[in-house]
Amino acid sequence: MRAVRADGAPIYRWEPSPGVPPVRVVPHDPDCDSQHLPPDNRHAHDFWILAYVERGGGTVDLDGEQVALRDGEVHAVAPGEVVAAESIAELTHARAWSVAFTPDAIPSLASISPLTWAHHPLLALFAAGGRRAVVPEAERPRWQAWLAELTEELGDPGRLGARDAITATLTNLLVASARLAPSAPIAPDPLVTRVFDEIERTYATKVSAGDLARSLGYTPGHLTTVIRQRTGRTLLEWLTERRLTEARRLLRETDLPLSVISARTGLTDPGYLVRRFKARYGTTPDRWRREA
Repeated sequence: MRAVRADGAPIYRWEPSPGVPPVRVVPHDPDCDSQHLPPDNRHAHDFWILAYVERGGGTVDLDGEQVALRDGEVHAVAPGEVVAAESIAELTHARAWSVAFTPDAIPSLASISPLTWAHHPLLALFAAGGRRAVVPEAERPRWQAWLAELTEELGDPGRLGARDAITATLTNLLVASARLAPSAPIAPDPLVTRVFDEIERTYATKVSAGDLARSLGYTPGHLTTVIRQRTGRTLLEWLTERRLTEARRLLRETDLPLSVISARTGLTDPGYLVRRFKARYGTTPDRWRREA
C-alpha cells in the first residue's frame, strides 16, 4: 500500500521486480483459490489495469458507478480510480483476467514523458467515457489466446525472448482495446493538466513539489492530496517519474556520467539519482544502461 485517500480508500502501489517487465496478469476464476480474487475493500492503484471479462457475473463499483460484468467486456481502470466489489461471493460466478501494468513496459511509451501517457493513442480506452467496450464475439478467442500467452511468458520471464514476447502481447492488447474505444475522449482534468504542464516546464531544475504547488497557487499538502486522488500518485511522485524518464533516456542515448545526468534532471546528485532509480526500477542506473 502506498498511501490512503482522504476518503479512507487505500492506494496500492506497483512493486517492481528486477529484470521483469512491469506487467502482471491476475486471473479471476471460480476454480482459482481466493488469493486471485480482488481485495474485498474500496481501493485504488497507482498503476493501470485492463480487465477482460470472459464470462460475466456480479457487479463492481468503478469510481462511484455500479458496473455489471458481462461476457466479452473490456474495462480500463486508470490510476487513482476507486474500485469496490459489491460482493466477492458474486464475483466467483465470473471468469475474467486483469492485466496490471505501468505504461513504461511498452518501449514507445517508456521513451516519452509520463505526463503524456493519459493522452497516448495506445491508452485511448483509459481516456474514453465509461472506460469500457465490448469485444466482438469473433475476436474473443484471440483475446483469450493473448492473455494465456502473456500469463505463460510472465511465468518464466528469464527465458530467451520472454521480455520481447511480454511487450509484444501487451501491445496487442492495448491496440485492440484502443480500437474499441469511443471516438470522443473524456475532457482532460484542467488542474491535472496545469500541474503536468508546470512539471514539464521545470523538472530539469531543482524545483521541489512544494515549489510547484506554490507556483500554482496551492499549499503543498492540498495539491498533493488532490493530485493523488485524481491520478493515484502524489505531486512528488509525478515530478520524480518525469525526472527518471529523462534519466533513462540519457542513460540509453548518451555516455554522460551520472553526475551530469543528475544535474540535467534536477535529481540533485548521483547518489540521490541512484537511490531513486533503484527504488523505482529495482536496479541501478549503471546496470540498466548496460542492459539497455
